[in-house]
Amino acid sequence: MADVFVSYARSDKARVAPLVAAIEAKGWSVWWDPEITPGQEFDDQIDAEIDAAKAVLVVWSPVSVASRWVRGEAREAAERGILVPVRFEQARLPMDVRAIHTTDLDDWNEDPASAPAQEFLRALATMVARSQAAQTAKAGAVAAAAPVPEESARFTICVLPFANMSGDPEQEYFSDGITEDIITDLSKISALAVTSRNSAFMYKDKHVDIPRLARELKVSHVLEGSVRKAGGRVRISAQLVDGATNNHVWAERYDRDSSDIFALQDEISAAIVKALQLRLLPEEKKAIERRGTDNAEAHNLYLMARQTYITGQEADTRSAEAIVRLCARATEFDPGYARAWALMAVGYFKLHQLKGGRADEGRDAAERALALEPKLAEAHAIKAQILLQDGEADAAAAEVAIALKLDPDSYETNRSAGRLSYQLHRHEDAIRYYENAVKLTDADVNSAMMLISCYAAVGDAVGKRRAAELALKRTESVLAQDQYNSGVTAYSAYALAALGEGERAKARMERTLLIDPENFNTRYNFACALSVHLKDKQAALDMLESAFAMVSEVFLPYAKVDPDLDFLRDDPRYQAMVAAAEARLAGAVERDAARA
Repeated sequence: MADVFVSYARSDKARVAPLVAAIEAKGWSVWWDPEITPGQEFDDQIDAEIDAAKAVLVVWSPVSVASRWVRGEAREAAERGILVPVRFEQARLPMDVRAIHTTDLDDWNEDPASAPAQEFLRALATMVARSQAAQTAKAGAVAAAAPVPEESARFTICVLPFANMSGDPEQEYFSDGITEDIITDLSKISALAVTSRNSAFMYKDKHVDIPRLARELKVSHVLEGSVRKAGGRVRISAQLVDGATNNHVWAERYDRDSSDIFALQDEISAAIVKALQLRLLPEEKKAIERRGTDNAEAHNLYLMARQTYITGQEADTRSAEAIVRLCARATEFDPGYARAWALMAVGYFKLHQLKGGRADEGRDAAERALALEPKLAEAHAIKAQILLQDGEADAAAAEVAIALKLDPDSYETNRSAGRLSYQLHRHEDAIRYYENAVKLTDADVNSAMMLISCYAAVGDAVGKRRAAELALKRTESVLAQDQYNSGVTAYSAYALAALGEGERAKARMERTLLIDPENFNTRYNFACALSVHLKDKQAALDMLESAFAMVSEVFLPYAKVDPDLDFLRDDPRYQAMVAAAEARLAGAVERDAARA
């Protein structure tokens, strides 16, 4: 762990680098974003580094004071008494840290010998020395007073994606759902650490060398298996393998009626607990047995809908309608299935994004989910998106805050928080949430696309390129299976444009428009790519003109603040398009009112 933690806005990286160099020249170790190890959990590492730091240097600037993450890190450092703040451009400091002396660095000229530099380095030296003395004293007191703890077994496990042996690719949702359920169940056992779903699914459909995987993920055991589902029966084979020796610790095959799937999952969890000789606490056993539904058919339909949600694209009417139908059927089997109601709200939300109007059905579904399960993070997350769509940004922000508090590792929560932050032009926050989303679900193409736009908005060329490479990789994977998927092709063209491959991007645009010329989403994304990445104003306006002729009253406010279109804002042709769309939509509202 580093001596000094540096908190700053990503767009200030260039001015922070010389500060880091000056600190390191004094012999202190420094933690700042470029030192994040690929694959590590971003938020977890930040928490650990701040907890261990002897001083936290917060770099205030007009951008960083607007970042809730920088403000949060500053508050935490202030509460621990290790905050050392510096400031650029006379940034207006947050009220809760104004009383702490702050060094102005506008005149330091990147010179460690300058008076402002010497001032903040002296403050750091005092803080580091004070923290080190306090830590030493505390460690001595704890060592003298605390009894020697008994050795307790601690195991780490990776649950590999269960192979779909049904001979039907459409059953993939079921085998993935079984895997995710087992990961969730095992995560409730305090004596067992479980690798994240995203880390495990990186090995999907790959030949796995268990000892090598165990070393890579630093796990003691690996659970692997297969699922065969046919004719109302399900067969699951599972084996627990020692990561160091590659020996089987436990193996079993289950052949049951598909309605017994929950009991089967409980048996697998119990068998692993027994094989590892763990002690399962009563509350943990109850947590494992507590599920969103006891109806196997409802659960199966929910898994199908969730797979459609994850693999479908943002502006896809068919996938949105499928989500609503599947969840509606699930709630017929079990009206008390809160997760199905929450996912139904997602489907309605997506439909109303495309068709316009208020998402009343989506709001009702979200409220139904919350009435059944008030602490369901996914329901708060989709309610936030619906509120934002209806122009209630403050209420949306409140729902996002609740969702993040309930489940900060939820994919839906991070997607919702990212969308809110992006629409409010809080791009630093949006980056953090979308980075979490792409780590949580490897099938998510849209979040990778949004990251490209966010990094471009803050001027981070390295981050933009990395996000574009990720987005292109994910789109190519989809297109290898479905080359006529126009929505994903639009995303791939956007990623190519961000990577500077303009000719390839335009070729994909032309081919996609021949296949699906009336698709609003593809035309809008093409216009964004031509504007922000290729800087082809006339081509962007040509593309946007037909898109704005189709835009809904729900999407237009988003388009009017989208940073991807900033290059076009001052053009009279763009302004005329916006005015024409507003007039068209206002006329539609008047006609609907007259009919009513």
